[in-house]
Amino acid sequence: MKHCVVIGGGVVGLTTAWALLERGHGVTLVEREGEVAQGASRANGGQLSYRYVSPLADAGVPLKALRWLIDPDGPLRFKPELKWAQWSWLLAFLRNCRGPVNRLATQRLLALGAYSQASFARLQAEAGLGDTIALRSPGKLVIYRKPAEFARVAERARGSGAEQALSHDDCVALEPALADTQASLAGGIFTPGEAVADCHAFCSRLHERLVAHPGFRGHLGAAVTGFVRSGLGRVTGVQTSAGVVEGDAIILAAGLQSRALAAGLGIELPLYPLKGYSLTAPINGVHRPPEVSVTDFERKILYARIGSDLRVAAMVDLVGADDRLDAGRLASLQRSVRATFPRAADYDRATPWAGLRPATPSGAPIVGASTVPGLWLNVGHGALGFTFSFATANIVAELVSGRDSPLPLEGLTL
Repeated sequence: MKHCVVIGGGVVGLTTAWALLERGHGVTLVEREGEVAQGASRANGGQLSYRYVSPLADAGVPLKALRWLIDPDGPLRFKPELKWAQWSWLLAFLRNCRGPVNRLATQRLLALGAYSQASFARLQAEAGLGDTIALRSPGKLVIYRKPAEFARVAERARGSGAEQALSHDDCVALEPALADTQASLAGGIFTPGEAVADCHAFCSRLHERLVAHPGFRGHLGAAVTGFVRSGLGRVTGVQTSAGVVEGDAIILAAGLQSRALAAGLGIELPLYPLKGYSLTAPINGVHRPPEVSVTDFERKILYARIGSDLRVAAMVDLVGADDRLDAGRLASLQRSVRATFPRAADYDRATPWAGLRPATPSGAPIVGASTVPGLWLNVGHGALGFTFSFATANIVAELVSGRDSPLPLEGLTL
């Protein structure tokens, strides 16, 4: 068996390390922070949306984006940069904003989501995480404000068999907390079985299981500064602030940092940070939080009760690698959530967070072999890292083990 080095201690890197250990490989995990899950895995939306996976790039998005940009509470912000990485990503994104391309990408991501759901169930059984990650399966309700938009998706949902098109009254009956909303709802699409969980807690618990595994070695607080290559050009290890770590296979799963690390090997990863925000607001006896996982389609805001907190996540800011909290954006998010679910949680005591989600123009992650021998990729999950990590971890682990991918890789490779 091989000794593998996994770069990145977020949900993607941790699940990859577990999948490799389960196949008999030795694993060293290298993470630059002193704890795991300090990047995009820290306070994300917490939704495990296996069947709601349509990529952001779609036919109507460019026109919608123009409207969002002039709306002070819109879900999108754009800050132009004099950097090729931003503009090349945007051009590729626009090429994906076509209906046929979106439909094909959605089919691929649905297959990936179904495999990830099954993979998560297996990991839960093997790792024995129990009730420590606030896992629930309340289903997902996507609410629509515009009648024309709702009519379009409702027609599609009626033929899917997996989704239910609900009227305004049906939405309130399913989720009574919507009775408090100031929004005028045209209807909603409900998908039973979709789950929510605490991604940070999941990463912490899985890391504990990894540390207890006899085949695991880890380096926290060790930043990767480069790669070690053989005379034939093969990657045989990584240079870190704690010294050189050698391995038979190196797996890059470091979120947005993967872009700069790969560039050192001459690999251009089509990743760009989609900055998102979240609020984690405590719930007590006077509040009426939504029990169902809710996504506000037009506002691009999702709501998920995670344990005794309400997690609210939103926004797509294309502002470069800036993860600072923007007071104006947080105020905008507060206005929106107070109007939609005014009694759901104590918003005055909410903990804010901002993170950078490493996205590809197509919305699909990049998995498998890189163009440099010895280096494997598991990157580009965007806002669906928690959802897809279980699938892509197993795909990479199978490939590293010399076996075929359990899913077709078309559209998922570099």
